[in-house]
Amino acid sequence: MTKVSPVVTPSLSSALVLETPSNLRRVSTSSVQSLASVIASAASSVSSIPFSGEPEVVKAEGLRHASIFLDARQYKKSSFLVHLLECIRSLNVPSWSSPLITAEELVIHKVSGSLTNAVFFVSCPSIKETITILLRIYGPSSDSLISRPRELNTLHILSSRFNLGPKVYGTFENGRMEEYFPSKTLTAEDMRDPQISRWIGARMSELHSVPIEVIEESSPGKGGEGNGWQLGAKRNVRSWLAPARDVLMHPTIPQSVRDEFNLDKFQHQWESYLKWLSNVDDVHNGSRRVFAHNDTQYGNLLRLEDAEVWTRAPHRQLIVVDFEYASPNPASFDIANHFIEWTYNYHTSTPHLPDESRYPTARERENFYLSYLEHTGTSPGNMSQQAQSLENQVRYWTPACHAMWCMWGIVQSRDDVINDVTEPEFDYVGYSRFRLAAFRRTIAALGII
Repeated sequence: MTKVSPVVTPSLSSALVLETPSNLRRVSTSSVQSLASVIASAASSVSSIPFSGEPEVVKAEGLRHASIFLDARQYKKSSFLVHLLECIRSLNVPSWSSPLITAEELVIHKVSGSLTNAVFFVSCPSIKETITILLRIYGPSSDSLISRPRELNTLHILSSRFNLGPKVYGTFENGRMEEYFPSKTLTAEDMRDPQISRWIGARMSELHSVPIEVIEESSPGKGGEGNGWQLGAKRNVRSWLAPARDVLMHPTIPQSVRDEFNLDKFQHQWESYLKWLSNVDDVHNGSRRVFAHNDTQYGNLLRLEDAEVWTRAPHRQLIVVDFEYASPNPASFDIANHFIEWTYNYHTSTPHLPDESRYPTARERENFYLSYLEHTGTSPGNMSQQAQSLENQVRYWTPACHAMWCMWGIVQSRDDVINDVTEPEFDYVGYSRFRLAAFRRTIAALGII
């Protein structure tokens, strides 16, 4: 999840360097990453000698690559702008080929900052033809929560073949350049708007129509669940459980906290839940398996500023960003996760705590289902029955959402735990505590001990 506080996409002024406060929500890989509006900050290198802790060089077939390092810590220096322009030209970014563009004319706006990644908007106001670019610089990543090569490949396929998400113009040694959307990030209240909720349902349905085999590069005939790809919910809990145990064993964690989490008990409950789930929702009888976003919180949903161009398909004024946790999953997992996000507001004094009274009502859920189903091609006569089926499946997969993000939060807390941070920007441990309690409560409601 890229747990990030949404930021309204700012307009760029003519000042050379602009900076906005960091609006953290939660962090992917130890930071905040959101594809075109919200996100992260920090460390790479502009010289030919990479910095200590150099991040993995990430490339994708079909994308141009520049052998250039950019040091996010130096972004205010003229030397950074020189290397940046060299990188832009090496990647042949559209509209940036004019010889009139100089490093001195560049405007760089830092979107947000944290310890692991950096995102900037880059423009050249003196040359009106130039488009604004979203510059993402990777930081040294020691986490295993996400795979940047996988994320980059997913982005490239979605944008180039399905016109979903931002275009990737190219990569460099420690980052990439992406399409910039003049837009505003949705707010927690926006998601509750009945019309916007229907648009989100329509956009999710369109994403779910992307064949899993195209993203996973598996064979439709020989691949499939358990043979070519795994469900992200199951895979993530399995792979994050061990590092979560390591975090909780750190000396700064009180024994009372370890006892409260009791990951041995959690693992037993998780396995019991999966066994129960296999009897009610599997590949033959249950929620269809789709390529899912898995993190449709309001900070990852952008509304284009020029909405008038979408009069024929108004839902397409919404852009879904941040695909770092995208993977095959049940459609109902993606929907369940979205509904849980209704209960979070990452702009409060306690962003890690949900307000469960804000979970969508039965009428609000039905509104979403009907739009989702309409865009899957469901016939009107079957709409009511299919909506009820989705409602049941969402209930079945809700515990999996809580379990996955509980493990994620524990692993995310590692830096704060190791450094004994008493007042973190985001209370990952507190977040995970509530998600674990919700997991245990929801499996109990399903009759699972």
